Amino acid sequence: MGTGVATLGAIVLSLVAVPAHAAPQAGPDTTGLRKLLRTALSQGAPGAFARIDDNGTVHHLAEGVADRSTKRALGTGDRIRVGSVTKTFTAVVLLQLVDEGKVKLDSSVDTYLPGLLPDKKITVRHVLSHRSGLYDYANTLFSPSVAGFEKVRNKVFTYRQLMDMSLAEPRTNKPGALYAYSNANFVVAGMLVEKITKKPVATAYQNRIIKPLKLADTFYVHPKNTIPGKYSRGYMTADSTGRKIDSTQQTTSWAQSAGALVSSAKDLNKFMSALVQGKLTSAAQLKQMLKWTPVNSTQAYGLGLRRRDLSCGVSVYGHTGTVQGYYTWAFTSKSGKRSVTSFANTSNNGPVYATVNSTLESTFCG
Repeated sequence: MGTGVATLGAIVLSLVAVPAHAAPQAGPDTTGLRKLLRTALSQGAPGAFARIDDNGTVHHLAEGVADRSTKRALGTGDRIRVGSVTKTFTAVVLLQLVDEGKVKLDSSVDTYLPGLLPDKKITVRHVLSHRSGLYDYANTLFSPSVAGFEKVRNKVFTYRQLMDMSLAEPRTNKPGALYAYSNANFVVAGMLVEKITKKPVATAYQNRIIKPLKLADTFYVHPKNTIPGKYSRGYMTADSTGRKIDSTQQTTSWAQSAGALVSSAKDLNKFMSALVQGKLTSAAQLKQMLKWTPVNSTQAYGLGLRRRDLSCGVSVYGHTGTVQGYYTWAFTSKSGKRSVTSFANTSNNGPVYATVNSTLESTFCG
């Protein structure tokens, strides 16, 4: 997650007229959003929604069903498995611990978890920015996708078991060299949280984020395999037949601090907005979180946070999440005044993934 935009120096333009005020950001294109959600259904998603919180105005858009058996309509208030959006929560907890002087970003992970990793050069910053070089064990677990999922659907892993799978494979690069996404990084992050706080990550999420922000729909349910309250079921697309597999019941133990949270669109929008507005960490740690490593020409990664550069020149911050049967996007503007959570209750479906990804353009570019 380095610096994605280089500062090349100050340029003074003395003869160019500059408007006193920048043009206001265009409002969300809710008509375009509705079309995208319907497109996702035509591509195989049972349901899709988007909730936008726009400086006090809330837009609710939902299409399709939350449950294919009962045909109950999907709503933006349904609880969902948010997958890797969990990584942002985990990063926030660690940055709070940095604020408290209990951990240092540029200290070796070995300082806090002696002997866990094979290279003492791997720092806390490296794991939070996906620059550790640790292999993503999920690549092995879910190849092929459905058979791999069925083997672990109700299994409960320890952190050590997950790390053993990662460390059994060659590292992808040298520490600090390159961005390479790996769930193993945020397993290490979860281990750091538990070692430093001497409490489960669930307690850290609850006391440091969920309770202060009054997130009524957010839970770390691991190792339980059910979702409390009103929720959307999840439907995983099979590898070859195209039939949908109900993947709602799962421990998500393969992800844990990398992806096991349940939440809602309202809660995720509130969380992302609070984060960029400096309500969860000090200004110094938020600045660290927003130091970017380029991913490609339109994306960068900070510390547990993604940046998307949209076609209208707007950059937005947040995270994507995928667990079996659930696609989630949770992003906010730089000011935190406009936030969106977009969702489809499917996975393993490239066209749906691309369509839900496009909701960012409709939300922030109009």
